[in-house]
Amino acid sequence: MPFGYASPEQIMRDKADYARKGIARGRSVVVLQYVDGILFVAPNPSRALHKISEIYDRIGFAAVGRYNEFEELRLGGIRYADINGYTYDRSDVTGRGLANLYASNLGRIFTESIKSLEVEVVVAEVGETRDGDAIYRLTFDGSVFDEHGFAAMGGQAEAVASRLKERYRESMSLADALEVALTALTEPGGERPPVAQLEVAVLDRNREHRKFLRLTGARLERLLAQTSAPAAPSTPPAPAAPSPSGDTPPPTAPDGDVDDGSSPL
Repeated sequence: MPFGYASPEQIMRDKADYARKGIARGRSVVVLQYVDGILFVAPNPSRALHKISEIYDRIGFAAVGRYNEFEELRLGGIRYADINGYTYDRSDVTGRGLANLYASNLGRIFTESIKSLEVEVVVAEVGETRDGDAIYRLTFDGSVFDEHGFAAMGGQAEAVASRLKERYRESMSLADALEVALTALTEPGGERPPVAQLEVAVLDRNREHRKFLRLTGARLERLLAQTSAPAAPSTPPAPAAPSPSGDTPPPTAPDGDVDDGSSPL
């Protein structure tokens, strides 16, 4: 029986489709600039598996897709940064250099391996001023996109990026930037994830030495309280008409977003 034949073009298309489908199952991640640095926001029900992490003094990492695959990339980036910072100078470790390293590895795996990595990655670096900030988005095939202002990736990346484009503006405060990010991550008419299911971090240019900071617990709750939430109506709404039986139906609880660990982050 003769073996089947597939052209190189078809093989590449199949690998690309496979990777896109895996990434599309992951929850979206938003990275955007604010007046004092760069903000990372991601819905993440897992407390053990991070989608947002620190790479070096002023460099952050965010990813969506298969956790074990982007965790290997993160660890490789940390090793690269530590070795180069120790061998040369800490200022020689840059977001651009790290993005180029990831692009090379992702492109090689996509070309040479049977299966491409099901990941999309953002490498962000905060500068001394806003003009020195950099956001690089990398796709599964090693393509690099130099983003300006904001970046979105994951299952609903196009819709999230569209909502970001409508609301984003330069030099926002941290509270306003968080409000914009959460609005972009929430489907119209949908409910925002609870605080316990949010992963939020910043690269704050005003911090000494290490710029990366996770926002959790009471600190995140205080920040959320400052966001520009819609104001309550000045007059109470008219009471709902009773049902024919005279009973008022109980409110329906929103569906939970349960992650059993089997789907991409």
